[in-house]
Amino acid sequence: MTATGIQEMPTTWRCGRFLFDFSKRQRPIVMGILNATPDSFSDGGKFRTPKDAIAQAEIMIKNGVDLIDIGGESTRPGAEPVSLQEELDRVMPVIESLRDCGVPLSIDTYKAQTMRQALSAGVDCVNDIWALRQEGSIEAVLESSQCGIVLMHMQRDPLTMQFNPKYCDVVAEVMQFLQKRASLLLSKGVDQSRIAIDPGFGFGKSLEHNLEMLNKFASFSSLGYPVLAGISRKSMIGKVTGKDTNERVAPSIAAAIMAADRGARIVRVHDVPETVDALKLWEAVHLAQ
Repeated sequence: MTATGIQEMPTTWRCGRFLFDFSKRQRPIVMGILNATPDSFSDGGKFRTPKDAIAQAEIMIKNGVDLIDIGGESTRPGAEPVSLQEELDRVMPVIESLRDCGVPLSIDTYKAQTMRQALSAGVDCVNDIWALRQEGSIEAVLESSQCGIVLMHMQRDPLTMQFNPKYCDVVAEVMQFLQKRASLLLSKGVDQSRIAIDPGFGFGKSLEHNLEMLNKFASFSSLGYPVLAGISRKSMIGKVTGKDTNERVAPSIAAAIMAADRGARIVRVHDVPETVDALKLWEAVHLAQ
């Protein structure tokens, strides 16, 4: 904590078996999205079989991904929940095949039992859209002494979150929520170096809310945790550009660069090779200063 009450930016993020050292890198961590689902908004159905998902992961690794985020349940606006067993059937074969792939693995889930089984199988990080508010989820991450934890802000739930979301001050309210969730973990003995935060673009936010959060993204870093930007191919990009989901690669990369300029330590993306290349150039320019 500084004299002004603002926490200093962390120099490391513990992610299970891996430690990201931000003092030795300029560019953000590239978290590649691996949806083992039939109905995700951008790539639903493309990698629904374990064989297809594993092949996609291998392509991401070849293209320089830093972290692979594996999900077995779509959380797009209006998405219906899936059963625990269905989620496990989708993600566990992928995790078991990739646990020794050389890059950390993240499980994108809010179910405590999925967290437990994924962590036991070798996952390094839990990425939870509910910020560990579901029953048993805090206990699940407490059972691990090293797993990374990504806490995300969401207003209401995936079924209702886009029904007229309202805030008095979206940045301040999201920051307050994330600070409270992180502080709860600290009070239970979780080391601060394990925690990252995600303001949750598109999760209970209007276009105006999303644009304001990106514009003021640097504010989130003042909380003292690595901040994740998950903007890739989202509807806010479609609303601004008029492009369909699969035509949003270029503006998604632009959004990743804008987030990096504003302090993002992690960018969660669909288009790994393009984002990695863009951030390599961004990093080279920063190092030349």
